[in-house]
Order: sequence, then C-alpha cells, then structure tokens
Amino acid sequence: MPRDSYRFRNVWTVRARADRVFAALVDVEGYPAWWPDVRAVRRIDGDSGDVLVRAVLPVALWLRLKRADEDPVAGRMRVAISGDLEGYSRAHLTQDGDVTVVRIDQDVELCKRSLLPFESLLRPVLRANHGAMMWRGQRGLRRHLA
Repeated sequence: MPRDSYRFRNVWTVRARADRVFAALVDVEGYPAWWPDVRAVRRIDGDSGDVLVRAVLPVALWLRLKRADEDPVAGRMRVAISGDLEGYSRAHLTQDGDVTVVRIDQDVELCKRSLLPFESLLRPVLRANHGAMMWRGQRGLRRHLA
C-alpha cells in the first residue's frame, strides 16, 4: 500500500430497519442534518455530488462522490471518491433482529496537496480524525432514525 493510502474498516450498529438505514445512507444531501462533520453537500446530478467534510482537525476535505453501485435488496452500496481523497467507500447492511449492522470499507489515497508533505508525520492523527468522524456519523444516524 503506498504511504499516502488509507484503508478504513468500520462497523456501525443502528436500532432501525435496514431499509430505513439504507435510505438515510444513500441520501447524501441529507447528511448535514445528522452527520456534524459533513459541512456541505452540492448535488451535481442524480449520481454525483460534492461534499465538504471536516472533523476534529482544522482541515477540510472536498470530495466528489459518484454512485458506483446501489442495491437496496442486497443492502449494498458503493461510491467512487475523487478530490482531496481518491478511492472508494462501500457499505453492506444486514439485519440482526431490530438492529442493522453496517459494515463500511474505505480505501483511499490522500491527494490534498497541503497535507502530502507532512503525511508520514500526520498519519496517526489523520487516522484518529477519521475515527472521530465515523463515530459521530454513527451517533448522528442513530439519533436521526430513533
């Protein structure tokens, strides 16, 4: 894996039906209402949009998300990511009683020019920042669907 590549694996649990969780996750324009680190969303067309994210660090990332796969029956979705990060994010949802388990895999390369010279020093901090963002995303989604 190149030094500027990151692989993240997260598992969210949400006390809601899988169809409701899926609907919330594919509605990227709705993210700012429940995910505090998603600061802005600008729809480009039916399959893509620009998203501004900023977690704990005073560093914002502009990302272009493009739908690559969306299968509500299989509980599967995938988006291609470009901009300050390049790669993909995918999620797979399964129902476990009254809880939906969301497995999120992200494989990205850091492309933000202002961070690249410091990437090796910042790597642990960037990983922790991502962890905080994902934790707040899960918490926000739980509240949103409660």
